Formats: sequence, C-alpha cells, structure tokens
Amino acid sequence: MLKRAIAVSLCGLVATTVAIGADRTAWVDTWACAPDSAGALLKAQTVRQIVRTSVAGTQVRIRLSNLFGSGPLTVGNVHLASHATGADIVPGTDHALRFEGKSGVTIPKGQSVWSDPVAMNVGALQELAVSIYVPPGSVDGPSTIHNAGLATAFVNESGDATSTVHFPADETSGNRFLITDIAVSGPVARQTVVAFGDSITDGVGSTPGANQRWPDYLAARLQVDKSLATIGVANSGIGGNRILQDNFGPSALARFDRDALDKPGVHWVVLLEGINDIGGSGYAIAAKDKVSAQQIIDGMKTLIARAHTKGVKIYGATLTPFGGAGWPYHSVVGEQEREAVNTWIRTSGAFDGVVDFEAAVRDPAHPERMLAAYDSGDHLHPNSAGYQAMANAIDLKLFHP
Repeated sequence: MLKRAIAVSLCGLVATTVAIGADRTAWVDTWACAPDSAGALLKAQTVRQIVRTSVAGTQVRIRLSNLFGSGPLTVGNVHLASHATGADIVPGTDHALRFEGKSGVTIPKGQSVWSDPVAMNVGALQELAVSIYVPPGSVDGPSTIHNAGLATAFVNESGDATSTVHFPADETSGNRFLITDIAVSGPVARQTVVAFGDSITDGVGSTPGANQRWPDYLAARLQVDKSLATIGVANSGIGGNRILQDNFGPSALARFDRDALDKPGVHWVVLLEGINDIGGSGYAIAAKDKVSAQQIIDGMKTLIARAHTKGVKIYGATLTPFGGAGWPYHSVVGEQEREAVNTWIRTSGAFDGVVDFEAAVRDPAHPERMLAAYDSGDHLHPNSAGYQAMANAIDLKLFHP
C-alpha cells in the first residue's frame, strides 16, 4: 500500500539511457524531478500525477526511471492529458504515449527510457496529468520515487484507468512515481536552465500543491519576458543533498552529469549546494563527513570545470542563512564556513555569474538568520514568500543570449 499523506522529504538521481537528438535546442525540459529512493511496489495499479510545465511546445515526450528498482520494470499504458481539477483530466485532451511504437515498455534495472514524441500543444505554466499503469506481475520489487513531490499523486487499485476522465482514486501519495522529465520541442529554438541543489531547491517549506518553489517562480518570471519565454526550467533538487558525500541520494559530484549536464537543452545551471555539507559536519561521526569550507569550494570548482567542459554556463548561488536551525546542524564554526563559502562565490570569479540568495532572504538585523517573513518555521527552509523573493533576486540578464 502507498502512503496517503504527503511525504516531507527531498529529491534525487536520474539514469540517462536515451539521448534526445543531436540538436540540444530541439528538445528542452519543461518539467523535471530527480528520483531519490525506492518506493512502494506498484502492481496492477494506475498512478495519475499532476505536473506544471515551464515552457510551451508542440511535441511532448516523457522519461520514466527504474533507477532504484530491483529488477526490470514493465510499464503498461501511459497517457498524457491536460489537467482539469483534482484527479480529473479535460475531456478530449488525452494522448496515449508509445515507446518505440509500442503501448508499454520494459525498463531495465537502474535505467530510464524516453517515450516517443507525440503531437500535443502544451502551454507554458500549464498543468498536465501523467497517468501510468503498472500491470500485474511486472516486477516484484520497489518503484522509483521522488519522495517529496509537494503535490498529490492519485492511485487507483483496480487496474488500468489511464484514459479515465474522472479518475477513481482509491488513495493518494505525496511521492512522485517513475516520471523524471517532461520534454517539449517545436519550431522555435529553446534552452533549459537546471536548478541544481538540495531541499531548498526542492521547495521544502513551500505550500504543497501550489507550485511555489523558487524554480517555479523563476519559470513564471521568464514567461513575462517574451525574449526569454522559450527557456524551460528543470528542478534537480534533492533534499539533504551534499556536494562531497552521499547523504539522502548521491552527492552532487556523483549525480551532476545525470541530473544537470545530460538534461535536454541544458544551457545554464544554477547551483545552490553546500549547506548540508556544513550542517552535516556539525553532527558527523565519520571523518569523511567533517568537511571544511575549502573542501566545499574545491567541490564547486570541480562542478564548474565539468559544466564548462560541456559548454554549459554555471551560476553560483550564495548559501541562505540557517541560524536557529538547531545545534549541532548550525554552529559558530558552521556559520563561519557558510560565510567563507559565500565570500568565495561572490568574489572569486570562478562562476559565470552569481545569484545572491542570501541577500534576498536574510534578516538585516541578524544576518546569520532568515527574515521571519520568509522563514517556514524551521529556520532553514524558506516559505513560499521566501522562495518568491529568491526567484525575484535572479537577474534575468543571466539568461539572455
């Protein structure tokens, strides 16, 4: 059985097995979520999940992942439609997706697959419903999930309901199941910006179901500027993620290619990582988990070099305040490390540009703390207003040609 409550956790890793064409501007991510763990077994069930696009297109395809499966996973029918309300879709908008011309697909353990393109007019900031049927006997093992979807997945226990307009939900979950990317293409060249980070990029602390993560607000801002309205935003946040060591999900160094550089149409990466390296050092027992500011900086340098090798620009985001988050996660030494890392981000010139998230949300009277109006309550994660302030702090000139 699946959890009925919305999970509060964080976000992970995508395996790439199929490239989307040689032209990197032909396809871009209009939505993304990196899976982070093994979830509940799906058997003779349909899962309908609601996502919001970032950029428009006239053709669509989706990626399904079996990264954390224990064996091959057979998926039956998969449908894509415009979302109405709740678990329902807009009549007449349903599209059956195919995989190499077939209605289903078997995904090898640890791998992912792209669906065939389907002609469908998709608007920017439009809600879509992805319905996936996993037939009986498809696999005897866990599904691959993104733990904190901050959205509701609807589950039907009685078989294939992928094309149903009024979806008969037997239960709900706060996880994302199997889907990792939705890509669009069309006659106009497009590009993708990847938001790469931890739970603050994943949107923990924002209002569930409201699309109020900072990458969501960035996508909305890009749509206001006609010259930037062809840019897609892919969210590759993993809660608890660290640059240097695995934690919840693999380290940034381990997953950077899969979750950033291999995204369709990627042209820019906004990197917001390091606070969990610092906070984790406070309660670490193993020597490898006790890291210095210089080690974090060296890790960032490695990510920068890898992005530049692929011709991708990478922007460094300053680490937001976490004073009051609790000892030993926050400490005097940890605060000194955060300030040292932020000084390097701002002044080193190593990044192609800087996004000053710290300045956007800090309390001027207590700069080691987040402004109360932007604090979700745990003194680490912003609330929806804080995420909007972060997105507003991004200079959109960074994405001009």
